[in-house]
Amino acid sequence: MHGACGYRRGVEAATLVGLLADPTRLKVVAALALGAVTLQEVSDAADLPLKDVALAARRLARAGLVRRDGAALELRAEQFGAAARAAAEAAPPPQRLSDDPAEDAVLTAFVRDGRLVSIPAQQSKRRVVLQHIVRVFEPGVRYPEREVNALLAVWHADHAAMRRYLVDEGLLSREGGVYWRTGGYVDV
Repeated sequence: MHGACGYRRGVEAATLVGLLADPTRLKVVAALALGAVTLQEVSDAADLPLKDVALAARRLARAGLVRRDGAALELRAEQFGAAARAAAEAAPPPQRLSDDPAEDAVLTAFVRDGRLVSIPAQQSKRRVVLQHIVRVFEPGVRYPEREVNALLAVWHADHAAMRRYLVDEGLLSREGGVYWRTGGYVDV
């Protein structure tokens, strides 16, 4: 076996991503995942020159992603899961969206990366989400409908539904195509 000591340590997620950012190494990993076992099989499956496959396999073996025994290769797929688990454990906890634990639970369920993943069907949960979203509108400022649509499109593709919900909940008011904030909490 080549580089057996490297097989015992885990691969960091950043290292794994860096290794797979190279198109040749990515094709080698894909061919191995699909069942290729030898350098020649990987070369044929990935449509790569044999020397490129050998170089990529050597680099992947040094990192612990591939076990190499002569011409035989074995993808160490468990390393992907281990890297993902280690990265998740090392990641900082997600930032709370509300100081209120109940509101934070609702917002965490429906807001991902600053976007609304779905509009809550339950009115009480929808109200929590809408009170969170309405904060993009400054109190006392009047917004034309196209600007309201642009601000809401950042949150959800169905900006018309969002606008309607905000008006229906009394968080925005409208008159003659102009909207202004009339409800929700104000950050001070």
